[in-house]
Amino acid sequence: MLYLTLIRNIMKYIELREKLKDLTVFSIKDIEKSADKRFHRRRLNEWQDKNYIKKIIKGYYIFSDPKLDDNVLYEIANKIYNPSYISLETALSYYGLIPESVYALTSVSTRKTITFNTSIAVFSYRKIRDDLFFGYIIENHDKKVYKIASPEKAILDLLYLKTDIRSYSDFESLRINPGNFIETIGREKLFNYLKLYNNKRLTSVINDFWEYINHA
Repeated sequence: MLYLTLIRNIMKYIELREKLKDLTVFSIKDIEKSADKRFHRRRLNEWQDKNYIKKIIKGYYIFSDPKLDDNVLYEIANKIYNPSYISLETALSYYGLIPESVYALTSVSTRKTITFNTSIAVFSYRKIRDDLFFGYIIENHDKKVYKIASPEKAILDLLYLKTDIRSYSDFESLRINPGNFIETIGREKLFNYLKLYNNKRLTSVINDFWEYINHA
């Protein structure tokens, strides 16, 4: 009897895995929609114990075997806290504007500021106004699709949210590569986006930062 129960459990897992094979991260709603509306949630605990799946945050899971590269993590970051897009230090690192990867995967969202310390990564989200949720692009890498800020939007988000960055020494602490910045950032696009923030402090900081970059 125990053996048959074990076999049924494995078969249920294989069936679920096949039906959700195109999803990097899945929710309980995904299971109920794509697999089985009568799915018993206790199976998720059993499969975690057997290391078939991993819990990311409440209600969201991944299968244990896929390789967790940056593209996969960015996709997960988008899905577990929606709406959001990769921005701030993580986006600047993605574009090669800061010299190394950062500790947490940083995003912006129209929802409240929050950080999730998970078993696979730290996912950090900063709240922005609804009207500032723009300026991201859709990236597609090996069938992994996610939203990430354009380089212009990433630097604006950073300097908008981090109000303590305002002086030349603060700019230096960011360790942004001036040459890469000038090659990557579109000045017209940057300043057109800046107008949409309608923020005098940010306008002053961006003007000072642009002068700093061009004389560094």
